[in-house]
Amino acid sequence: MRGMVRVVGCIDLDYFFAQAEELRRPEIRGKPVVVCVYSGRSEVSGAVASANYVARSFGVRAGMPISWAMRLLEGKDAVFLPVDKPYYSELSERVFEVVERFGVTLEVVSIDEAFIEMTGASGGDFGKAEGLASSIKREILNETGLRCTVGVGPNKVVAKMACDRAKPDGLLVVRPEEVRRFLDGLPVEELPYVGKKVSERLRSMGIATIGQLSAVDPQVLISKFGEALGTYLHLASRGEHDEPVVPRTGRTQFSRIVTLKRDSRDPEEILAQLEGPMVRLLEEARRQGYLCRGVGIIAITTDLKTLSRSRKLKDPVVDLETFRRNVASLLVELLGELGDVRLRRAGVKLFELERAPGQRTLGDFMGSVKSGTS
Repeated sequence: MRGMVRVVGCIDLDYFFAQAEELRRPEIRGKPVVVCVYSGRSEVSGAVASANYVARSFGVRAGMPISWAMRLLEGKDAVFLPVDKPYYSELSERVFEVVERFGVTLEVVSIDEAFIEMTGASGGDFGKAEGLASSIKREILNETGLRCTVGVGPNKVVAKMACDRAKPDGLLVVRPEEVRRFLDGLPVEELPYVGKKVSERLRSMGIATIGQLSAVDPQVLISKFGEALGTYLHLASRGEHDEPVVPRTGRTQFSRIVTLKRDSRDPEEILAQLEGPMVRLLEEARRQGYLCRGVGIIAITTDLKTLSRSRKLKDPVVDLETFRRNVASLLVELLGELGDVRLRRAGVKLFELERAPGQRTLGDFMGSVKSGTS
């Protein structure tokens, strides 16, 4: 990638926890949805973890006490739900798997946000990067049902700010020649990692916009905020903070989803269409040096509910027949619970990953080099 113009993306899953709940409960879409971390002291004690945009329009925000949110949404037919981290983590992993198929380097920041190094995949061309980002958004929606926002820029800071500006379900590309025009008029609070205290100190210095911040002598910022933060404020405000995208070191599952040729509740018909995905998952796990002791299925019904079933096995799944037998059993179990409901899409997953014997991670290799044993 030497000599190429750098291209970085930021992906953010819109109001993720609340959107995930809308995905498996389509009947609550259009209502204010609030996902909460309950403390257990009382039925209303705890804090808001996520709220959809309907709830936000009434003033509900993450971190707000649940009791406040309830008062704001009184009489609004609001839905309050507890956090379901295992479900959100599984959805998040499926999203990141989709992204990695596009040949980009992925740095997972949190359960709902990631940076992607797009320079190689786009050839340093921002027009191609925009098409790639659009394809990633579309594939995430097709595979998981989740909507996301993507920002693209010449570095992580600009990409994140573009992403924040494009929400919800948006795509904003800021080319190198557009960076200063994009940044200069924005308030200093919009710079990533500039919290309330830092912004208050900057405003006390007469610095209200990022453009004003970019004009300050860096030595003044260093004297006020210290070497690390002062240097960051200077470079970030000028769109020049060039931090690398650090690839993640492990994964938790492999999965694939397909749209069925027709809506169906016939286990054999569905299983036949999952044969290809099962073969590809086993090949991918072997290629990356993993053994998998967990098998699962993913089902999207015709009314767009997302369901899953899984089981952990005593021995790793090493052959197609074992994989197929467990998928078939889980599929029959799930379909038997659905009555006359048909599936529109179906998928399979492998989880409970462990390194195959003889496989060494980069960390293992580097450790042996340092100890002189390699």
